[in-house]
Amino acid sequence: MSKNEFYRCRLERYIPWGSSTCSKRANLIPEEPSVVVRGKGCRIWDADGREFIDFRNALGPISLGYCYEEVNAAIRAQLEEGIIFSYPHPLEAELAELLCEIVPCAEQSRFLKTGGEAIAACIKVARAKSGRNQVIQIGYNGWLNSLAGEGVSLPNHRNSSLPPGVPAVLSALHHDCPWNDPEALESLGRGCGDDLAAVVVAVDYHRMEEGDTFYPLLRKFADQHGAALIFDEIVSGFRIALAGVQEYFAVKPDMAVFAKGLANGMPLAAYCGLRQWMEALDTAIVSSTYGGEALSLAAAKAVIRIYRSEPVIEHLWKMSELMWSNVNRMLSAKGLPLQLSSTRPVAFLRVENNAALAQRQDFLRACFREGVSLYNGGYINYSHREADIYEALERIDKALQSI
Repeated sequence: MSKNEFYRCRLERYIPWGSSTCSKRANLIPEEPSVVVRGKGCRIWDADGREFIDFRNALGPISLGYCYEEVNAAIRAQLEEGIIFSYPHPLEAELAELLCEIVPCAEQSRFLKTGGEAIAACIKVARAKSGRNQVIQIGYNGWLNSLAGEGVSLPNHRNSSLPPGVPAVLSALHHDCPWNDPEALESLGRGCGDDLAAVVVAVDYHRMEEGDTFYPLLRKFADQHGAALIFDEIVSGFRIALAGVQEYFAVKPDMAVFAKGLANGMPLAAYCGLRQWMEALDTAIVSSTYGGEALSLAAAKAVIRIYRSEPVIEHLWKMSELMWSNVNRMLSAKGLPLQLSSTRPVAFLRVENNAALAQRQDFLRACFREGVSLYNGGYINYSHREADIYEALERIDKALQSI
């Protein structure tokens, strides 16, 4: 038994689903690594010592690279002073102020550990401030908020009925709306009437360019209904632009959540917004012992310093264009019904029809076999240099030849 097999057995025996994070469970065994033991830059190694050029990036949080020295140094320095205290650490104020400087909607900011709970906090704020109950959700906003029947329970997975474990009376307050579907949005708005508290939206990365018209429409819609407009910037922040889609499309929400990319892998989420909404937290209680944990705050402060002094965003866009445009070219040349949705810093692998699902699996298996880790597409991080991209493309070309 290999070390990967050994750990796979232990994961399956002792952990429901085989992982604490659903999307991290390996499905393409034996090519896909069951466990990863270390990472450096843009590469990871599994328990059997196999090396992969990685485009999963811990499902998005690794924005600069694994073990990025400047961030690690900030963590080590803070570790010598302490991890968490009985009162706020100065870093909490310093990072909140930084976010208010760089995020257009941020007049106040607060911290939690995961994006999903931060979205839930914003929903609570919207309900407390407005005195209303109904919520329209566009896209996936985390498991905690996957409440609507027919809504998204995991990325690319929809509920077929009432989600298990969710009371019907609670599910009835949450309404799933497709991306860039004005008619569906207006219909839901009429159905909610004067009880609409919030519209929560995560960009559809397959059709991101439609945000140019859809985000202004959402802003107008929320204003007309007196509802809070909440941007889920969990993936788009620190990747599409420093301040995410609100910067990229120049549309200011009432509140926003940042998480993946914020601290280069340290567990941290920020929820921020206009003071008129955030002040509801004085009475609508959201509290967490670990919200101001100092190692993550130190990491995030270092990450923002790097983003503001180096061309990180430009690099992510440039390397994404180089990587994904060439992968698409190779897929087309092979005649496979697969395409990467875009050449942006967030790209996902699309299939033309259900019959192509098996070919997608074959493609991903072959890439793992050649030492390239993809996630139905993937993410670029700042440590992906041109040499890494060209090496990955050579490996993918070899993988395609084997199919």
